[in-house]
Amino acid sequence: MTLDLWLLIGAATVIAAIASVRLAHRTGLPSLLIFLGFGLALGPSGFGIPFESPQLAQQIGLSALAVILAEGGLTTNWSHVRRSVPLALVMATVGVTVSIVVVALLVQGLLGIDGTTALILGAVLASTDAAAVFSVLRRLPLPPRLAGVLEAESGFNDAPTVIAVVLLSGTSHSQATLGTFLLETSVELIIGAAVGLAVGPTGAYALRRVALPASGLYPIAVLALTFVSYGGAVLLHGSGFLAVYLTALILGNSRLPHRAATRGFAEGAAWLAQIGLFVMLGMLADVQEMPSAIVPGLITGTILVLLARPLSVVVSSTLAWLLRLGWTNWRDQAFLSWAGLRGAIPIVLATIPWAAGVEGSKDLFNQVFVIVIVFTLLQGPTLPFVARVLGVSAPGEAHDLAVESAPLEELKADLLQVKVPTGSRLHGVEIFELRLPAGAQVTLVVRDGKSFVPATTTRIRADDQLLVVTTASCRDQVERRLRAVSRSGKLAGWYGERGLE
Repeated sequence: MTLDLWLLIGAATVIAAIASVRLAHRTGLPSLLIFLGFGLALGPSGFGIPFESPQLAQQIGLSALAVILAEGGLTTNWSHVRRSVPLALVMATVGVTVSIVVVALLVQGLLGIDGTTALILGAVLASTDAAAVFSVLRRLPLPPRLAGVLEAESGFNDAPTVIAVVLLSGTSHSQATLGTFLLETSVELIIGAAVGLAVGPTGAYALRRVALPASGLYPIAVLALTFVSYGGAVLLHGSGFLAVYLTALILGNSRLPHRAATRGFAEGAAWLAQIGLFVMLGMLADVQEMPSAIVPGLITGTILVLLARPLSVVVSSTLAWLLRLGWTNWRDQAFLSWAGLRGAIPIVLATIPWAAGVEGSKDLFNQVFVIVIVFTLLQGPTLPFVARVLGVSAPGEAHDLAVESAPLEELKADLLQVKVPTGSRLHGVEIFELRLPAGAQVTLVVRDGKSFVPATTTRIRADDQLLVVTTASCRDQVERRLRAVSRSGKLAGWYGERGLE
């Protein structure tokens, strides 16, 4: 096919995928399933476009995952997840290890596969998917701490699982001892963390002081910095995924010029990466081979969802409590167990042993494909119901404010754009009842497509957009006050709500 035809097919696929996102949003399904369907339709089982290279799929997949992780870090609010990070780190390391071992032991016994393949399968399935978690859970009314654990875990657990799959799929894995395996994993994580913690602050410092000639260059520079971190860590034999996530997390929570534009650019790049990734993985799959993978896939998926994931959550929570890093009650643990969504990451990881020529790896890929489709269909749409049944829903927290800023450097001030969501207790509050600091003022209200300058007695309504001008020194105080009122109303301070998370 000519380049023009490839461009036409690619553009048409992207447009169709974008249109399908609305359907996915309405039904509660992760959009990855629809994108995979497009890939199946385009591949050998559909229109017949050939794509049979696991090596190329692996390289494209890992690059796309880096973009998705970068967007996850850039859009994660550090104050929202800070208290959840210790438990998330335990779940991303100890929890991943428990999940790998449980899946490997039970699958080896039930399906009769060899120990190495069982360990690879356990490692491939151990990571929760950042894209699936971000797309589904950010719409759920969860307390900040619980949502923060899930978001931070999905960002952190990619690194150890990628390392585990690569090491287990290597030619020398049979000679490696457990001690060697743990040492190599620890060294890669330490190097990746060091690179991320070095590139992130350095990049933020440079961007605040370099006056670029066009605002559109800042988002490109930020995303480029995350890939500098990724590539640098890989060249140093460290974890590129941990490096890119930490770099993005630091940059996303730094006071950078044109931060709103940067977040929008990153979200667009991540959506494009998700669409391309899932469509590619769908094209790589062979529908004719899937029936033989259904039964072992369902057995493995059931072990993962009902045994391995819950046990990993309980062990991680208990260890975190013993180390005084935090604790979750049984309701939170049950929800964390059910909310461990799998998506593109396990499928991409399944291409690593396939590309390395590990025996039985094609069957493993098919099983993982079946597991992702079936259990995403089962878990994704039921998460709101499970949250309500377990009593972990927090309607007041579901409508956290999305606050963006456009820095006014010369005035040492910020312009905050606040969208009032449905259900926010800002609805009905008069402007003067916000009790903003002396250095802040609501200067404009956009309502039903029309803007006006509010009076002190103007009542805020749901779906309003507020423009708040504030001095840089009191911006954090303004954001906390707005979040507090959004959650608890104009008497938030009286109820002890400070909007800190």
